[in-house]
Amino acid sequence: MNATTSMRIATMRPCFRFLFSSGQAAAIAFPKYPFLFPKCPHTDLISPASALRRREAALVRAVAGARPMGTSAEPIIGGEKAFDRIYEQGLAGKPIVIERVEPGPAPEVEKKEEVASGRNETEEEKEAWRLLKKSVVTYCGTPVGTVAADDPVNGGQMLNYDQVFIRDFVPSALAFLLKGETEIVRNFLLHTLQLQSWEKTVDCYSPGQGLMPASFKVRTLPLGDEKEAYEEVLDPDFGESAIGRVAPVDSGLWWIILLRAYGKISGDYALQERVDVQTGIRLILNLCLTDGFDMFPTLLVTDGSCMIDRRMGIHGHPLEIQSLFYSALRCSREMITPNEGSKKLIHAINNRLSALSFHIREYYWVDMKKINEIYRYKTEEYSYDAANKFNIYPEQIPSWLVNWIPDKGGYLIGNVQPAHMDFRFFLLGNLWAITSSLTTPWQAEGILSLIEDKWDDLVGNMPLKICYPALEIDEWRIITGSDPKNTPWSYHNGGSWPTLLWQFTLACIKMGRPELARKAVTVAEKRLSKDKWPEYYDTRTGRFIGKQSRLFQTWTIAGYLTSKMLLERPELGSILTCEEDLELLEGCSCSLKKNARTRCSRPAAKSQILI
Repeated sequence: MNATTSMRIATMRPCFRFLFSSGQAAAIAFPKYPFLFPKCPHTDLISPASALRRREAALVRAVAGARPMGTSAEPIIGGEKAFDRIYEQGLAGKPIVIERVEPGPAPEVEKKEEVASGRNETEEEKEAWRLLKKSVVTYCGTPVGTVAADDPVNGGQMLNYDQVFIRDFVPSALAFLLKGETEIVRNFLLHTLQLQSWEKTVDCYSPGQGLMPASFKVRTLPLGDEKEAYEEVLDPDFGESAIGRVAPVDSGLWWIILLRAYGKISGDYALQERVDVQTGIRLILNLCLTDGFDMFPTLLVTDGSCMIDRRMGIHGHPLEIQSLFYSALRCSREMITPNEGSKKLIHAINNRLSALSFHIREYYWVDMKKINEIYRYKTEEYSYDAANKFNIYPEQIPSWLVNWIPDKGGYLIGNVQPAHMDFRFFLLGNLWAITSSLTTPWQAEGILSLIEDKWDDLVGNMPLKICYPALEIDEWRIITGSDPKNTPWSYHNGGSWPTLLWQFTLACIKMGRPELARKAVTVAEKRLSKDKWPEYYDTRTGRFIGKQSRLFQTWTIAGYLTSKMLLERPELGSILTCEEDLELLEGCSCSLKKNARTRCSRPAAKSQILI
C-alpha cells in the first residue's frame, strides 16, 4: 500500500435517501417515516416492494450515519454535560440521535426591510445574476451552494472547481442574502455542519473534532443493486484529496462568520440557537483554542492553509488566518448562548481576543516610523524589556520596501515569528483586520491611505493584488519550490483577484471611504464581463487574464454583485462588520502587573485608538 492508496476518507452519508419519482410511492413504502424520503427529481421509479425490502437498513443508516470521529475524546470547552455526552458516545461507537436537517425554506421570521432597491440593473449585473443562479448546486431538490467555476472551456479538466467551497461560497451567500434569498444560505450552513462530524482519515490519522471541509460535491450513486433507484450523497474534501494535502484551517472560521451574517440579515436567529449549531461553534473554537507549545496568541498553521492554498512561504502565523480567527471569535461571542456551561468558553474567548488584538497591533504593524525603528534594532538581546523581542535582524528589511512605504499610512505585515518578519503586503488579511476591528481606527485609516497612495501597484488595471510584491528569481525558486502556477505576478504570487472587491468595499464603507471602493469597482467592471469573469489576472498591473485562470469563476461574479449592492446600500455594511470593543483593551489576562520583573505594554496599543 502506498501513500496514494492509503489516503482516503470513509464514505458516509449525512442524509441517506431513497429517491422516488413520486411522493405517492414514498408514502406507500414508508408510511411512518415520510420525512426521510422526500420527492427528488433525479430518480427513476422504484417499486414499493423493492423499497420495503430495504426499509430496515435504510433507517439504521439514516439515524447512525453521522458518527463524529477524532483522535481524542476530551470534553468540549465549557464543560456542558449534554455536549460531552453526545460526542463521547459517538466516539465509543454507540448510536446517537442527530437532529434531522430539513433543507427546505427558512422558518418564518420577522419581516425585514427589503434589501434590494428598485433601481434598474446594468447589463453586467443582469449577466452576473444569471451566471450566479446557473452555478447553484442542489441536493435532494434544494439549493445547498454554488460551484467554484462553471467554465465550459475547461469542462474536461475541472479538477475540484466543480465543488462547493466554503470560502468561495461566502460572497455568493452574501449576494443572495442581500437580495433577500435566504434558503440557499440556511441549507448550506446546516449541511456543512453535518459534514463537520464525519470520519476524516489521512494515512490512518484522524484530525480533531471540529474541522470543517474545504469543499464538498454532490454525487448521484446507484442504490445497491437496483439500477432503477439512485441516491444523492455529499462527498466532502477535508484536504485529503487537495493538491498538496493542505488542511482547510480557514473553513471553520468562514463558516462562523457567515452564520452571524445570515442571522443579522435574515433575522433567523433561531438557527444560531439550535443545539447542533451551538455544538458546531464550540467544536470549531475547541480546535482553535487548544493549548499547545506556541508562545503567542496567534494561530500556528502550515503553508497553504487559507485562500493562498499553495506553497508561498506563509507558514507560521500568517495575517490572513489571524484576521479571520479574530473575526470568528468576535462573531462566536455574540452567538454562543450564555449559560452555566458556556462560562468558561466565553472567558477563554475574551482572553484570546484581548491578547490577539494587542499582539497584532503591536508587532504586525509597520509604517515609516516603525521600519526606521527596526532598521536601528540591536540584536541578541537577553532581557524581559528587550525592544527587539523577536530578535529581528535589520538586514531582513527588503530593498523594495525602503522606497515603497509612503510617508503617510502603513499596513500589517504578512507574518511574525522568531527571527522572521514577512514584509509582504497581503490584502485579504489587512482588509479583514479592518472589518473586524482587529486594527485600531488609526491603523485602519493608514491601510486605506497606503492602498490609495499605491493604487497603481495594488489595483492597476484590475483590482486587487492578493499580495505585493511577487517572489521572483531565487526567492520564487526557493520559497515556492519553482511552482509553475505561482510564477512572478501570477495566481497567488502577486496576481490580481477581482473577488477581493467585496471585502475591499466592506472595509471602505466601514471607514467612511465608499468613493475608494466605487473607483475600484469602476475599474473592474470595464473588463470583467468582456473577459468572461476570470478567476484572476496576471502581470504586475493585472493586464492579462491569468494563464491558468478559470472563466466564469463564481466568487468573481458574486464579489462584484456584493460590492455593487453594498455601495448602493452602505448602511448594510455595518451589520457585516465589528466595531471597536474598548473592553477588550481594559482587561489583561497576562497578570504582568503582579510580576516585578516584567511590565505589560498594552497601554501602547490602547493609546493609538481614536476617540
